[in-house]
Amino acid sequence: MPGSLVDFSINGRSFKCAADADGNTDMGGYENEFQANGDGVTGRFIQTAKGWKFSGINFAIDDDNGDQEFLQDVANGGKPVPMKATYSDGTIRGGKGNITGAIEVSSASGTAPLTLEGPGKFQKQ
Repeated sequence: MPGSLVDFSINGRSFKCAADADGNTDMGGYENEFQANGDGVTGRFIQTAKGWKFSGINFAIDDDNGDQEFLQDVANGGKPVPMKATYSDGTIRGGKGNITGAIEVSSASGTAPLTLEGPGKFQKQ
């Protein structure tokens, strides 16, 4: 992987990620499941299409800038919007998606752990 996330853009608005941003990334594609045949010796793979997903990433939220309200408006829209991740080594990946789950901001740290998901793949730009 290309290192920690530095910046994440949601619908054109840039958010800084916490310095220790070590979330989980699923780039999308297919998920395989093996199902054995009755003979126990042969079987087949069942492929299920899935979208991409980022989770466990803490985003810095600027209350004076209305960041939480902006994020909630994006989520309320319920449609895929442009998203772009910039990593510490300069790698950029992008796709369309939206925020899933709750948008909760910690008053102590000023960060929100967001989950972002979308259709297709989150591809290198």
